[in-house]
Amino acid sequence: MEAAKDLSESVGIVPACDALNVPRSSYYRHFSMKVPVDQPTPVRTSHRALSPAEKATVLAMLHSPRFVDKSPAQVYATLLDEDGEYLCSIRTMYRILQENGEVKERRNQLRHPKYSKPELLATRPNEVWSWDITKLKGPEKWTYYYLYVIL
Repeated sequence: MEAAKDLSESVGIVPACDALNVPRSSYYRHFSMKVPVDQPTPVRTSHRALSPAEKATVLAMLHSPRFVDKSPAQVYATLLDEDGEYLCSIRTMYRILQENGEVKERRNQLRHPKYSKPELLATRPNEVWSWDITKLKGPEKWTYYYLYVIL
């Protein structure tokens, strides 16, 4: 690529790439501005994001005795209907609650115990019984026999 760069200064990029059999796209990609990989780009906050003071106001409103048992959608509707006050959107209220660790899955999450296969040990006759049902094909179509075995 350095040879293509040296030659392009005297004859131009297109003839230099043609003479050296180098694709122009490779030449331009090689000498284009590269962003250093080790420096991640900083995350910019939106200019429309709520300030920490505004977030504290929303959180205080959600924690007030008037709204402590209501969902953000109910708080949003009540504030607009009664006071005509708009603090933030419903989704933003949920985000603020989540930032403070106050939102969780409320559905019943069952805890299933690990099932272990029972191991039965008989030490004398008639102590352990077992059974099985087997479906057997019959002599004609749609005819089946069920075999019940009790051991």
